[in-house]
Amino acid sequence: MSASREKQNRQAASRQADPKTAREAQQRKEEKRTNLLYGVIAAAVVIAAAASLVWRSNLIPKMTTAATIDGEKYTASEVSYYYQSAYRNFVTNSQYAYFLSYLGLNPGASLKSQEISAAAASMLGLNVPGLETPAEGEEEASPISTGITWHDYFLDQALDNMSVIQSVLKAAEAEGFEYPAGVQAQYDDNMASLKSTAAASGLSVGQYLSSTFGAGVTEKIYGEQLMRVLRYSAYVDAYQNGLTYSDSELEDAYGADRNSYDRVSYEVVTFSGAAESTTGEDGSTVEPTEQESVEALNAANEKANAVISGFHDGKSLEALAGEYEGTYSKNENGTYSAGSALSEWLYNHGQEDGDAAVVTDGTTLYAVVFHDRFRDETPTIDIRHILVPLGSGSIAVGEEGYEDEQAQLKADAHAKAEELLAQWQSGEATEASFAALAMKESTDGSKYDGGLYTEVYQGQMVTEFNDWCFDASRQPGDTGVVDTQYGSHVMYFSGVNMSRWQSQVAAVLRSEAYTAWEDGLTENVTVQRMESGLKFIG
Repeated sequence: MSASREKQNRQAASRQADPKTAREAQQRKEEKRTNLLYGVIAAAVVIAAAASLVWRSNLIPKMTTAATIDGEKYTASEVSYYYQSAYRNFVTNSQYAYFLSYLGLNPGASLKSQEISAAAASMLGLNVPGLETPAEGEEEASPISTGITWHDYFLDQALDNMSVIQSVLKAAEAEGFEYPAGVQAQYDDNMASLKSTAAASGLSVGQYLSSTFGAGVTEKIYGEQLMRVLRYSAYVDAYQNGLTYSDSELEDAYGADRNSYDRVSYEVVTFSGAAESTTGEDGSTVEPTEQESVEALNAANEKANAVISGFHDGKSLEALAGEYEGTYSKNENGTYSAGSALSEWLYNHGQEDGDAAVVTDGTTLYAVVFHDRFRDETPTIDIRHILVPLGSGSIAVGEEGYEDEQAQLKADAHAKAEELLAQWQSGEATEASFAALAMKESTDGSKYDGGLYTEVYQGQMVTEFNDWCFDASRQPGDTGVVDTQYGSHVMYFSGVNMSRWQSQVAAVLRSEAYTAWEDGLTENVTVQRMESGLKFIG
């Protein structure tokens, strides 16, 4: 499992919670034993009633083992926490209904009744026999049954995630890793958010958790698993951040895959060589004939070649685009895209400044002029900030007084940011004290790391934030207040970091190293499934 997917799942797992105690379970057992004294017929009624109470209180899934991982037991409720986290994370990240429809996933129906199609299995990278892509000239194979339901998929995800988390936490324990203060702060904020969200929904915390995570996920269970996820996340971040590489290691990795890191500058005029469909007398769409398609492509090719000829005669590409009705663009910082005919020409043919050609990619033609190939040597920076968000206004956009209200909200946020900066300046005024203040006052997700962003590159942040960070006069320890569309930011400049290309290479090396490390931790993990408990999930 990738680190990015893990991070998405741990973030998705930190949103909700519900408690039912062991003492309640013991009381029900005692009640049941007492009621048996009433006789055979009465006992049958009481036992049935007691069973109903146990089921409604979710005691069975809370107590029934659903899986063991290297011998460590997990109840159905605990597995359900990760199962629902994986599912909700998937649906949230998919975002668009059409994407879920394309995959054949219907959130409104039982996941156990929905089989994953061959096409969806291929997209998800599932290893299903018979899904091989037919060779060129071979007929498409008949649709096959994968035999995998969406329930199976998310259960596998849950157990996979649980195996990784358990293995990483054991490694952290063996190392004697001390978790940063941000872990507890994030836990406290999540639990507080859970309670306010449940209240806003008109539900108890227990009801909210049951409706979100399934039977038996109580506040206690939710809190325990949330803390595990947050500790896992903290240790993974510390592990990856601790990986460093020498200049020679970065150079070697760059040299092995230059296309992934180099940038290009070029100008291009784009033409469509696709013939347009027409509308028949009955209003139906008439697709172009083969001859019309050939003629359209030839016409576009003639225009593209005329542009290149005009360029060699000294005319500007932008002017030629207007003359031949093409679309002009100039890219000073282009990146490589595998499979793109334009990228292949720009990157893989040793072009020099001024080289020009017509590049065809299907029915799209490019009249392109190459200017430069380079790696991004601009430095990245490390920055801390405290975000003071804009308050909520009461006047709708377009209504009288809206602009005045927004101006006041911005002024209030700025004033609060200035107060926080003054508060920091009146104390120790160190980076450590700024980090502590950020954890207490910021509303940005970086607060749990003391407001820190590392290896920030030019253009990554919103304009005002970016311009302050990359001011040529900026020095370590500089502070200030910057206003953006998100509110006001109290800024602390930590310093300059490695160049952008080095940052990109290092990120890839860290990811590869983490994946290898994680694979090593989980290579021999044994997961045992208990159907008696798994039946309560999903």
